[in-house]
Amino acid sequence: MSTDERRGSLRRVLRRLTATEAEIEAQELRRESAEHGGVPARQCCRGQVVAVSGRLRTVVYTPRTNQPTLEADLYDGSDVVTLVWLGRRHIAGIEPGRHLTARGRVAIRGDRKVIYNPYYELEPPK
Repeated sequence: MSTDERRGSLRRVLRRLTATEAEIEAQELRRESAEHGGVPARQCCRGQVVAVSGRLRTVVYTPRTNQPTLEADLYDGSDVVTLVWLGRRHIAGIEPGRHLTARGRVAIRGDRKVIYNPYYELEPPK
């Protein structure tokens, strides 16, 4: 092993030891997202059709007078994409902590990335 390789290994070990739990979790989610073929959420642009993979942070039913929505924040370790199902009150398996891959066209609502009525695949529980 060369000197540069040893230094690189030492840097990785030190970074892992000094990283916060949130940083380690984000790194793990980015790795898992890449394994499932997901585009990093921070790279998603308006109008782009993407597949994003990550963990659901929150799931909220929003009753509205004209059309109810189910909204879920998907975090992949780089950014959050909000998944919105129009006209839905509940979807089996869509719950906080669940891993999934969602596909659809990215829209921007306010300052948030949103995918309306995404196609999705639930990952098996760990």
